[in-house]
Amino acid sequence: MDDDRALSRARQADSLIIVDQLTKKFNAVTAVNGISFEVHEGELFGFLGPNGAGKTTTINMLTGLARPDSGAIRIAGMECTRNPKAAQHLLGVIPDESNLYPELSGFDNLCFCASLYGMQKKERRMRAGELLKDFGLEEAAHRKFAAYSKGMKRKLTIAAGIIHSPRILFMDEPTTGIDVGSARHIRQLIAELHRAGTTIFLTTHYIEEAERLCERIAFIVRGRVVQVDTIANLLQPIQQREAMVVSVSNAESDLCSRLAAEFPHLEFQAVSLEHIRVESSEAIHIAPLLRFIENQGAEVTEARRTRLSLEEVFVGVTGIELDAMKKEKEKSGGGS
Repeated sequence: MDDDRALSRARQADSLIIVDQLTKKFNAVTAVNGISFEVHEGELFGFLGPNGAGKTTTINMLTGLARPDSGAIRIAGMECTRNPKAAQHLLGVIPDESNLYPELSGFDNLCFCASLYGMQKKERRMRAGELLKDFGLEEAAHRKFAAYSKGMKRKLTIAAGIIHSPRILFMDEPTTGIDVGSARHIRQLIAELHRAGTTIFLTTHYIEEAERLCERIAFIVRGRVVQVDTIANLLQPIQQREAMVVSVSNAESDLCSRLAAEFPHLEFQAVSLEHIRVESSEAIHIAPLLRFIENQGAEVTEARRTRLSLEEVFVGVTGIELDAMKKEKEKSGGGS
Protein backbone atom coordinates (compact mmCIF):
# COMPACT_ATOMS: atom_id res chain seq x y z
CA MET A 1 0.00 0.00 0.00
CA ASP A 2 2.84 2.41 0.90
CA ASP A 3 4.54 1.59 -2.42
CA ASP A 4 1.32 2.40 -4.29
CA ARG A 5 1.02 5.74 -2.51
CA ALA A 6 4.65 6.57 -3.24
CA LEU A 7 4.15 5.73 -6.93
CA SER A 8 1.01 7.89 -7.04
CA ARG A 9 2.89 10.84 -5.48
CA ALA A 10 5.77 10.40 -7.94
CA ARG A 11 3.36 10.43 -10.89
CA GLN A 12 1.61 13.54 -9.60
CA ALA A 13 4.95 15.32 -9.20
CA ASP A 14 5.60 14.69 -12.91
CA SER A 15 2.06 15.70 -13.90
CA LEU A 16 1.64 19.12 -15.48
CA ILE A 17 -2.16 18.75 -15.65
CA ILE A 18 -4.23 16.93 -13.01
CA VAL A 19 -7.97 16.49 -13.54
CA ASP A 20 -10.04 14.97 -10.74
CA GLN A 21 -13.72 14.01 -11.03
CA LEU A 22 -14.54 16.82 -13.46
CA THR A 23 -18.23 17.21 -14.33
CA LYS A 24 -20.13 19.62 -16.56
CA LYS A 25 -23.86 19.67 -17.32
CA PHE A 26 -25.89 21.68 -19.80
CA ASN A 27 -29.45 21.66 -18.48
CA ALA A 28 -30.46 17.97 -18.44
CA VAL A 29 -27.45 16.84 -20.51
CA THR A 30 -24.29 15.70 -18.73
CA ALA A 31 -21.55 16.57 -21.23
CA VAL A 32 -18.65 15.50 -18.99
CA ASN A 33 -19.28 12.99 -16.22
CA GLY A 34 -16.74 12.70 -13.39
CA ILE A 35 -13.59 12.31 -15.50
CA SER A 36 -10.10 11.98 -14.01
CA PHE A 37 -6.68 11.83 -15.71
CA GLU A 38 -3.19 13.35 -15.64
CA VAL A 39 -0.97 14.77 -18.37
CA HIS A 40 2.80 14.62 -17.83
CA GLU A 41 5.34 17.33 -18.61
CA GLY A 42 6.45 17.15 -22.27
CA GLU A 43 3.81 14.55 -23.18
CA LEU A 44 1.64 14.37 -26.29
CA PHE A 45 -1.63 13.23 -24.70
CA GLY A 46 -4.56 12.15 -26.88
CA PHE A 47 -8.23 12.53 -26.00
CA LEU A 48 -10.00 10.15 -28.36
CA GLY A 49 -13.71 9.75 -28.89
CA PRO A 50 -16.58 10.30 -31.34
CA ASN A 51 -18.15 13.70 -31.94
CA GLY A 52 -20.31 14.68 -28.96
CA ALA A 53 -18.29 12.61 -26.49
CA GLY A 54 -17.29 15.64 -24.38
CA LYS A 55 -13.86 16.45 -25.82
CA THR A 56 -14.42 20.14 -26.57
CA THR A 57 -16.24 20.71 -23.27
CA THR A 58 -13.24 19.23 -21.45
CA ILE A 59 -10.81 21.54 -23.28
CA ASN A 60 -13.05 24.53 -22.53
CA MET A 61 -12.92 23.74 -18.81
CA LEU A 62 -9.16 23.18 -18.79
CA THR A 63 -8.52 26.47 -20.61
CA GLY A 64 -10.92 28.55 -18.52
CA LEU A 65 -13.61 29.03 -21.16
CA ALA A 66 -16.18 27.04 -19.15
CA ARG A 67 -16.57 26.47 -15.42
CA PRO A 68 -17.00 22.90 -14.18
CA ASP A 69 -20.01 22.05 -12.04
CA SER A 70 -17.78 19.93 -9.81
CA GLY A 71 -14.32 18.41 -9.67
CA ALA A 72 -10.84 19.91 -9.64
CA ILE A 73 -8.23 21.12 -12.16
CA ARG A 74 -4.55 21.73 -11.34
CA ILE A 75 -2.16 23.02 -13.99
CA ALA A 76 1.55 23.41 -13.26
CA GLY A 77 0.77 23.18 -9.55
CA MET A 78 -1.85 25.96 -9.69
CA GLU A 79 -5.45 25.44 -8.61
CA CYS A 80 -7.51 26.40 -11.67
CA THR A 81 -11.00 25.32 -10.69
CA ARG A 82 -11.92 28.45 -8.76
CA ASN A 83 -9.32 30.62 -10.52
CA PRO A 84 -9.48 29.59 -14.21
CA LYS A 85 -7.07 32.36 -15.28
CA ALA A 86 -4.27 31.23 -12.95
CA ALA A 87 -2.38 29.24 -15.60
CA GLN A 88 -3.57 30.96 -18.77
CA HIS A 89 -0.17 32.56 -19.41
CA LEU A 90 1.21 29.01 -19.88
CA LEU A 91 -1.45 27.90 -22.34
CA GLY A 92 -1.92 28.00 -26.09
CA VAL A 93 -5.30 27.02 -27.52
CA ILE A 94 -6.14 25.83 -31.04
CA PRO A 95 -9.96 25.70 -31.18
CA ASP A 96 -11.89 23.41 -33.48
CA GLU A 97 -13.26 26.49 -35.28
CA SER A 98 -10.96 29.41 -36.11
CA ASN A 99 -11.26 32.46 -33.86
CA LEU A 100 -9.21 34.78 -36.10
CA TYR A 101 -10.47 37.93 -37.80
CA PRO A 102 -11.54 37.50 -41.46
CA GLU A 103 -10.94 41.14 -42.38
CA LEU A 104 -7.33 41.15 -41.13
CA SER A 105 -4.38 39.74 -43.04
CA GLY A 106 -2.55 36.66 -41.83
CA PHE A 107 0.36 38.81 -40.62
CA ASP A 108 -1.92 41.27 -38.80
CA ASN A 109 -3.87 38.45 -37.17
CA LEU A 110 -0.65 36.99 -35.75
CA CYS A 111 0.59 40.38 -34.56
CA PHE A 112 -2.74 41.08 -32.86
CA CYS A 113 -2.70 37.71 -31.07
CA ALA A 114 0.89 38.35 -29.95
CA SER A 115 -0.14 41.73 -28.51
CA LEU A 116 -2.76 39.98 -26.35
CA TYR A 117 0.11 38.09 -24.67
CA GLY A 118 2.02 41.32 -23.99
CA MET A 119 4.68 40.86 -26.65
CA GLN A 120 6.43 44.04 -27.76
CA LYS A 121 5.91 45.33 -31.33
CA LYS A 122 9.36 44.36 -32.65
CA GLU A 123 9.18 40.90 -31.06
CA ARG A 124 5.68 40.13 -32.31
CA ARG A 125 6.45 41.25 -35.88
CA MET A 126 9.57 39.08 -35.92
CA ARG A 127 7.74 36.09 -34.44
CA ALA A 128 4.83 36.49 -36.91
CA GLY A 129 7.25 36.50 -39.82
CA GLU A 130 9.01 33.37 -38.54
CA LEU A 131 5.75 31.46 -38.14
CA LEU A 132 4.42 32.47 -41.56
CA LYS A 133 7.63 31.12 -43.05
CA ASP A 134 7.55 27.91 -40.98
CA PHE A 135 3.93 27.25 -41.93
CA GLY A 136 4.43 27.93 -45.64
CA LEU A 137 2.22 31.04 -45.58
CA GLU A 138 4.75 33.74 -46.52
CA GLU A 139 3.13 34.46 -49.88
CA ALA A 140 -0.28 34.86 -48.22
CA ALA A 141 1.03 36.97 -45.31
CA HIS A 142 -0.75 40.16 -46.42
CA ARG A 143 -3.84 38.51 -47.87
CA LYS A 144 -7.07 38.75 -45.87
CA PHE A 145 -7.75 35.72 -43.70
CA ALA A 146 -11.21 35.40 -45.28
CA ALA A 147 -9.54 34.54 -48.62
CA TYR A 148 -7.51 31.65 -47.16
CA SER A 149 -8.34 28.03 -47.98
CA LYS A 150 -9.47 25.72 -45.16
CA GLY A 151 -6.01 24.24 -44.83
CA MET A 152 -4.36 27.68 -44.74
CA LYS A 153 -6.86 28.89 -42.15
CA ARG A 154 -6.09 25.90 -39.95
CA LYS A 155 -2.34 26.51 -40.25
CA LEU A 156 -2.67 30.18 -39.34
CA THR A 157 -4.92 29.29 -36.39
CA ILE A 158 -2.22 26.97 -35.09
CA ALA A 159 0.43 29.65 -35.64
CA ALA A 160 -1.69 32.10 -33.63
CA GLY A 161 -1.99 29.57 -30.80
CA ILE A 162 1.77 29.16 -30.47
CA ILE A 163 2.84 32.77 -31.16
CA HIS A 164 3.84 33.18 -27.47
CA SER A 165 5.65 29.79 -27.30
CA PRO A 166 3.27 28.27 -24.72
CA ARG A 167 4.39 25.58 -22.30
CA ILE A 168 1.10 23.68 -22.84
CA LEU A 169 -0.80 23.52 -26.12
CA PHE A 170 -4.44 22.45 -26.36
CA MET A 171 -5.45 21.35 -29.86
CA ASP A 172 -9.12 20.58 -30.54
CA GLU A 173 -9.60 18.42 -33.67
CA PRO A 174 -6.72 20.15 -35.52
CA THR A 175 -7.10 18.25 -38.82
CA THR A 176 -10.89 18.09 -39.11
CA GLY A 177 -12.41 19.44 -42.31
CA ILE A 178 -9.20 20.00 -44.27
CA ASP A 179 -7.60 18.28 -47.24
CA VAL A 180 -5.27 15.31 -46.87
CA GLY A 181 -2.12 17.25 -47.77
CA SER A 182 -2.79 20.01 -45.22
CA ALA A 183 -3.67 17.43 -42.57
CA ARG A 184 -0.37 15.65 -43.17
CA HIS A 185 1.55 18.92 -42.86
CA ILE A 186 -0.24 19.82 -39.63
CA ARG A 187 0.57 16.41 -38.13
CA GLN A 188 4.22 17.05 -38.95
CA LEU A 189 4.01 20.44 -37.21
CA ILE A 190 2.44 18.82 -34.14
CA ALA A 191 5.23 16.24 -34.00
CA GLU A 192 7.86 19.00 -34.29
CA LEU A 193 6.27 21.01 -31.46
CA HIS A 194 6.27 17.89 -29.31
CA ARG A 195 9.93 17.15 -30.07
CA ALA A 196 10.74 20.74 -29.06
CA GLY A 197 9.34 20.02 -25.59
CA THR A 198 5.80 21.42 -25.75
CA THR A 199 3.23 19.52 -23.71
CA ILE A 200 0.31 18.86 -26.07
CA PHE A 201 -3.29 17.91 -25.25
CA LEU A 202 -4.84 16.73 -28.51
CA THR A 203 -8.50 15.87 -29.05
CA THR A 204 -9.45 13.88 -32.12
CA HIS A 205 -11.96 11.37 -33.45
CA TYR A 206 -9.41 10.10 -36.00
CA ILE A 207 -8.11 6.87 -34.48
CA GLU A 208 -5.18 6.65 -36.92
CA GLU A 209 -4.12 10.19 -35.99
CA ALA A 210 -4.08 9.40 -32.28
CA GLU A 211 -2.12 6.19 -32.84
CA ARG A 212 0.42 7.97 -35.04
CA LEU A 213 1.04 11.00 -32.81
CA CYS A 214 0.27 10.30 -29.17
CA GLU A 215 2.21 8.66 -26.36
CA ARG A 216 -0.80 8.07 -24.10
CA ILE A 217 -4.50 8.15 -24.87
CA ALA A 218 -7.72 8.57 -22.94
CA PHE A 219 -10.83 7.05 -24.51
CA ILE A 220 -13.88 9.23 -23.80
CA VAL A 221 -17.40 8.05 -24.60
CA ARG A 222 -20.64 9.82 -23.66
CA GLY A 223 -18.83 12.08 -21.22
CA ARG A 224 -16.91 9.34 -19.40
CA VAL A 225 -13.24 8.41 -19.62
CA VAL A 226 -13.33 4.63 -20.02
CA GLN A 227 -9.58 3.92 -20.28
CA VAL A 228 -6.25 5.75 -20.12
CA ASP A 229 -3.00 4.06 -21.15
CA THR A 230 0.06 4.23 -23.37
CA ILE A 231 -0.24 3.29 -27.03
CA ALA A 232 2.18 0.39 -26.43
CA ASN A 233 0.10 -1.04 -23.58
CA LEU A 234 -3.17 -0.62 -25.51
CA LEU A 235 -1.78 -2.42 -28.54
CA GLN A 236 -0.01 -5.21 -26.65
CA PRO A 237 -3.02 -7.61 -26.43
CA ILE A 238 -3.52 -7.59 -30.23
CA GLN A 239 0.10 -7.69 -31.40
CA GLN A 240 0.13 -11.48 -31.62
CA ARG A 241 -3.10 -11.62 -33.63
CA GLU A 242 -3.38 -11.89 -37.41
CA ALA A 243 -6.05 -10.33 -39.60
CA MET A 244 -7.01 -10.28 -43.25
CA VAL A 245 -9.81 -8.93 -45.44
CA VAL A 246 -11.33 -11.14 -48.15
CA SER A 247 -13.22 -9.39 -50.97
CA VAL A 248 -15.90 -11.52 -52.66
CA SER A 249 -18.59 -11.21 -55.31
CA ASN A 250 -21.79 -13.23 -55.88
CA ALA A 251 -21.81 -14.22 -52.20
CA GLU A 252 -24.89 -15.38 -50.27
CA SER A 253 -25.81 -13.29 -47.24
CA ASP A 254 -25.01 -16.18 -44.85
CA LEU A 255 -21.48 -16.82 -46.17
CA CYS A 256 -19.92 -15.42 -43.00
CA SER A 257 -21.86 -17.81 -40.75
CA ARG A 258 -20.95 -20.75 -43.01
CA LEU A 259 -17.27 -19.81 -42.72
CA ALA A 260 -17.56 -19.60 -38.93
CA ALA A 261 -19.05 -23.11 -38.81
CA GLU A 262 -16.36 -24.56 -41.09
CA PHE A 263 -13.40 -22.80 -39.41
CA PRO A 264 -14.30 -22.50 -35.70
CA HIS A 265 -10.75 -21.48 -34.74
CA LEU A 266 -11.09 -18.26 -36.80
CA GLU A 267 -13.22 -15.17 -36.16
CA PHE A 268 -15.27 -13.79 -39.05
CA GLN A 269 -17.01 -10.43 -39.46
CA ALA A 270 -19.10 -9.38 -42.45
CA VAL A 271 -17.85 -5.83 -42.99
CA SER A 272 -20.22 -5.64 -45.97
CA LEU A 273 -21.78 -8.09 -48.46
CA GLU A 274 -18.53 -7.89 -50.48
CA HIS A 275 -15.96 -7.86 -47.65
CA ILE A 276 -15.28 -10.38 -44.87
CA ARG A 277 -12.78 -9.72 -42.09
CA VAL A 278 -10.90 -12.70 -40.61
CA GLU A 279 -9.00 -12.60 -37.31
CA SER A 280 -7.11 -15.21 -35.32
CA SER A 281 -4.50 -15.63 -32.59
CA GLU A 282 -3.02 -18.36 -34.83
CA ALA A 283 -1.64 -18.23 -38.37
CA ILE A 284 -4.37 -17.75 -41.01
CA HIS A 285 -3.94 -20.18 -43.93
CA ILE A 286 -5.46 -18.54 -46.99
CA ALA A 287 -5.81 -21.50 -49.39
CA PRO A 288 -8.46 -23.50 -47.41
CA LEU A 289 -10.52 -20.32 -46.96
CA LEU A 290 -10.46 -19.47 -50.64
CA ARG A 291 -11.38 -23.03 -51.68
CA PHE A 292 -14.32 -23.08 -49.27
CA ILE A 293 -15.61 -19.67 -50.41
CA GLU A 294 -15.44 -20.68 -54.07
CA ASN A 295 -17.20 -23.98 -53.29
CA GLN A 296 -20.06 -21.89 -51.90
CA GLY A 297 -20.55 -20.29 -55.32
CA ALA A 298 -18.82 -17.00 -54.54
CA GLU A 299 -15.81 -15.52 -56.32
CA VAL A 300 -12.81 -14.20 -54.39
CA THR A 301 -11.59 -10.94 -55.96
CA GLU A 302 -8.92 -10.08 -53.38
CA ALA A 303 -7.43 -11.41 -50.15
CA ARG A 304 -5.03 -9.16 -48.24
CA ARG A 305 -3.49 -9.29 -44.82
CA THR A 306 -4.05 -6.22 -42.66
CA ARG A 307 -2.43 -4.82 -39.54
CA LEU A 308 -4.50 -4.77 -36.38
CA SER A 309 -4.49 -1.28 -34.93
CA LEU A 310 -5.82 0.97 -32.20
CA GLU A 311 -9.21 0.82 -33.93
CA GLU A 312 -9.74 -2.74 -32.70
CA VAL A 313 -8.76 -1.74 -29.17
CA PHE A 314 -11.16 1.22 -29.28
CA VAL A 315 -14.04 -0.97 -30.42
CA GLY A 316 -13.30 -3.53 -27.69
CA VAL A 317 -13.11 -0.93 -24.93
CA THR A 318 -15.95 1.39 -25.97
CA GLY A 319 -18.35 -0.84 -27.90
CA ILE A 320 -18.46 1.79 -30.68
CA GLU A 321 -18.17 0.14 -34.07
CA LEU A 322 -15.66 1.40 -36.60
CA ASP A 323 -18.44 2.23 -39.07
CA ALA A 324 -19.83 4.77 -36.60
CA MET A 325 -16.45 6.48 -36.29
CA LYS A 326 -16.08 6.50 -40.09
CA LYS A 327 -19.48 8.16 -40.45
CA GLU A 328 -18.34 10.86 -38.02
CA LYS A 329 -15.28 11.36 -40.22
CA GLU A 330 -17.39 11.63 -43.37
CA LYS A 331 -19.74 14.14 -41.72
CA SER A 332 -16.82 16.39 -40.77
CA GLY A 333 -15.23 16.05 -44.22
CA GLY A 334 -11.75 15.67 -42.73
CA GLY A 335 -8.72 14.06 -44.35
CA SER A 336 -7.06 11.15 -42.58
